[in-house]
Amino acid sequence: MNKRIGIWIFALLIGVSASAQDPQFSQFYQAPLYLNPGFTGITPQQRFVVNHRIQWPNLPQAFATYAASYDIFVDELRSGFGIMMTTDKMGSAGWRTSTFGLLYSYKVRLNDNLVFSPGLYFGYGINGLDRTKLRLGDGLEFNGQSLDPDLNRLGNQQYFDFGSGFLFYTKSLWLGGAFQHMNTPNLSILNSTSRLPMKTTIHGGGRISLYHGFRTSSKVSYITPSFIYRKQGPISQLDFGLNYHIDPVSIGVWYRGKPFETNVIGTVNQDALIFVMGIYLANFNVGYSYDFSVSELSTTSGGAHELSIVYEFVAKPISRGVKKRNRLIPCPTFNRKPNFWN
Repeated sequence: MNKRIGIWIFALLIGVSASAQDPQFSQFYQAPLYLNPGFTGITPQQRFVVNHRIQWPNLPQAFATYAASYDIFVDELRSGFGIMMTTDKMGSAGWRTSTFGLLYSYKVRLNDNLVFSPGLYFGYGINGLDRTKLRLGDGLEFNGQSLDPDLNRLGNQQYFDFGSGFLFYTKSLWLGGAFQHMNTPNLSILNSTSRLPMKTTIHGGGRISLYHGFRTSSKVSYITPSFIYRKQGPISQLDFGLNYHIDPVSIGVWYRGKPFETNVIGTVNQDALIFVMGIYLANFNVGYSYDFSVSELSTTSGGAHELSIVYEFVAKPISRGVKKRNRLIPCPTFNRKPNFWN
């Protein structure tokens, strides 16, 4: 194959990957700031979150995604502030996308049970590849160095990003929406234009106790059904399922796909079954999930492994000047926290 043709085919593949979808987390409820800036500062005071996902581990150079965030709720301002960093790696050419963002949300208590939390995200990103890892035909003749001048056009692209979101929540119900990449940043690494489409996300869920009565033991069991719908450009995706909890243990099963829709070959549009388990303690929880592929990649991809860690803590006493009405804003969560709610 002509080396010039080869490099442009490679660039085309890169463009297709860049315009498809953002990285995703199956445990989306364990990556709250990544899901929706409205979740910023929704804990008693402070929270650290770390997420790691490896997708299609049986394929060469599996996709790997990392995210870390910190957020804090400031009682006096009824506001949440946060920072988030993400890195997504794929392919043998060292393709990497890294972002850093600042998040803000404001809490509006509509009544004693319902809170409205709008949020904003301001981010900076950089993506590109490592040209030293490319292996072109003429490189075999010149000690691994290609002489194709078009190779120099491949580089890194820096961009600014903007998003927003909102969340309505009570102690046991939540419904929200998020709009990422509202400015459709240019991700092209060829000094041309390749816009990242805006992503729209709608999500909701609830916590349903399986015991009714005067019992207040932490061993009361409950389920947390929820869903998330994402659409980015021509691609859309639906996840729904539930977790069963008897604190501190949780197990769950989820389905990713659109059973009401068929693809171009006439089969049901489906992607994966997701199995989840976690340990939820007072201030610390760990979750693990495995995506079992049920699409055409089921025999070769190896699914996806995902790990999440969340740590919440109170670093300072609540100021006496803070109104009780603001200090007791309820927090939606997948696990019980009676000390915060009561």
